[in-house]
Amino acid sequence: MTVRPRVRVPAGLPVWIYVPAAVGALLVVLPLVAMLVGVDWPNFWELVTSESSLDALVLSLKTASISTLLCVLLGVPMAMVSARCSFPGLAALRALVLLPLVLPPVVGGLALLYTFGRRGLIGQHLEVAGIQIAFSTTAVVLAQTFVALPFLVISLEGALRTAGRRYEAVAATLGAPPTTVLRRVTLPLVLPGLISGAVLAFARALGEFGATLTFAGSLQGVTRTLPLEIYLQRETDPEAAVALSLVLVVVAVAIVLGARTRRAAGAL
Repeated sequence: MTVRPRVRVPAGLPVWIYVPAAVGALLVVLPLVAMLVGVDWPNFWELVTSESSLDALVLSLKTASISTLLCVLLGVPMAMVSARCSFPGLAALRALVLLPLVLPPVVGGLALLYTFGRRGLIGQHLEVAGIQIAFSTTAVVLAQTFVALPFLVISLEGALRTAGRRYEAVAATLGAPPTTVLRRVTLPLVLPGLISGAVLAFARALGEFGATLTFAGSLQGVTRTLPLEIYLQRETDPEAAVALSLVLVVVAVAIVLGARTRRAAGAL
């Protein structure tokens, strides 16, 4: 008697679920389409290559890159401690680290101002030494790092928990010191998660507005990033604001697609 193997048929989705899914997709896509329609295409290049626009774009890319590097340097150890250690107060500490995810950016900017401002908790001591952080390019980097850091931490922490500790335990058993285990075993295992977290951090830093405006101000070539330039142009030159918004959207889409492509390639 021949036993036929069971064929598992995936359960279909209920028909009604496509309706809210389509509405949600339209809610995201329609505004982008409307923006594309509203772009002054004959003058697009002229609008996005003005002096103030180029200054804002260059500053945004530079500060976002630096803040992403800081997120990697600080976020990797933070994620390691959160995923691999256990001590009293860890849950509360983790909640505080992830707080910028839900905190209004303006509140984050005020917190940074009261920390690094001229009369801030740390800023008043730096002022005595002749170091001023608020309303400088450094303030832009700090604001972007503040809001982007949790994205890298939570992404890498999830990758660490998924990877488990088996290979690390084997390497330690074979006599590898902790730093070697971290460098040769742990980081290669979670590299896709680290890359995804870094990409998310860069995208978040690139689009940061509220904390930057509150803590760094809006000085052309110094603290006026692309989102701030778009906000200012909206009042004086709406066509330029729409054109610059499209540039920011294109950069963000390229970042997301690049991250997904790299992650898919790593999974093969």
